[in-house]
Amino acid sequence: MARKYFGTDGVRGLVGESPITPEFAMKLGYAAGKVLAATKLRKNGEHAAVLIGKDTRVSGYMLEAALQAGFNAAGVDVYLTGPLPTPGIAYLTRALRLSAGVVISASHNPYHDNGIKFFGASGQKLPDEIEIAIEAAIEEAQPCVQSKQIGKSKRIDDAAGRYIEFCKSTFPSELDLSGLKLVVDCAHGATYHIAPHVFHELGAEVVSIGVNPNGFNINEDVGATHPETLRLKVLSEGANFGIALDGDGDRLIMVDRDGTIVDGDQLLYVLASHRQNKGNLGAGVVGTLMTNLGVENALTAKGIGFVRAKVGDRYVMEQLRANDWLVGGEGSGHLLCLDKHSTGDGIISALQVLQALQESNQTLAGFCKDLVLSKQVLKNVRIAKGFDCHGSEKISVVVKQAEAVMGNAGRVLLRPSGTEPVVRVMVEHTDPSAAREWAEKIASVVQLEAEE
Repeated sequence: MARKYFGTDGVRGLVGESPITPEFAMKLGYAAGKVLAATKLRKNGEHAAVLIGKDTRVSGYMLEAALQAGFNAAGVDVYLTGPLPTPGIAYLTRALRLSAGVVISASHNPYHDNGIKFFGASGQKLPDEIEIAIEAAIEEAQPCVQSKQIGKSKRIDDAAGRYIEFCKSTFPSELDLSGLKLVVDCAHGATYHIAPHVFHELGAEVVSIGVNPNGFNINEDVGATHPETLRLKVLSEGANFGIALDGDGDRLIMVDRDGTIVDGDQLLYVLASHRQNKGNLGAGVVGTLMTNLGVENALTAKGIGFVRAKVGDRYVMEQLRANDWLVGGEGSGHLLCLDKHSTGDGIISALQVLQALQESNQTLAGFCKDLVLSKQVLKNVRIAKGFDCHGSEKISVVVKQAEAVMGNAGRVLLRPSGTEPVVRVMVEHTDPSAAREWAEKIASVVQLEAEE
């Protein structure tokens, strides 16, 4: 069954336009309260309880209040954390034995977007069937419960401190970061008061950037989507490594001491290779349809199994659970280490990479010296809502032409975005010029078809 509101990462859109309005947020809170409360019964007739956190967007105040009202009207208690990274909400939901966690964030998007996503009691993102049930409940009548049943709200004042200690606990006690100079870019987002403390308290000298949120500057020329800012700071500071997080703290991009930007695909290779050497990897890792072909080939050469999931960390998680594996990720920087956390976590992923580098006495460049990446060219083509790129005969013809010419040296992927009104056209090839040529040709056909 198709979902009307939920995309690959919750409900997301432009603030003030449906569904990112206070009216819808209140309905969503009520519906989610009714559905999620039924999935985790409380003892002694206690109210079900949920946790609500947010990133630093100015619209978070408005949506937080609306969600809170909806949950309370459904008879659900609410715990509020204020700004806290998405994986921090996942952790505290599990630690506090709550029915669900809610994050108000549009992740790597600009401030004028926002979104709402959910974690279940286990600290993992909701399965499709629960999201479909919530959507159905939105369309039903939503009478307020009787006064004696209305939920209460409470603020958790030590949420940041609890999460900082959790992150530190995932790093081996026999290691520390002393002697390392790190530049940490928090994207003016939810990690601004978290990440610098984690790395500093583990012994590193920390230079922080992107730690002055004002409600409007989240992800603006900083963070995981703009690693060139971090690169320049690493070089000017003579730092050992740079760590770039995104607005809600679940993505990681790193920079080596020589200014080399290292994306999620390469970091996945580092984590998998190190864990294989230590004997705690398992049979394989999970990437996505967008994972670089060079990563797959390099992992296969090491005897590491590799499976591609649909794009989105929720689908990486599904494949990890289906295969009983621990490690997976995306080129965008979503990395999952399920023996450390129940969801993707940029801070914890960075600690895992730093552990791998310390224990192997390697730089990032040294660890990746045997990894030969194919050239990936990505074109985003804006479309009208509802446009089906896979239903066009003209698009199908040009894609088949490209695949026939490239053969085993390349591949084509057309993917409608789950968070934006665009089709992502990706062409990968060992020859960069061929990748660019076919990407531009296919994107132009998609654009023409979308305009008709």
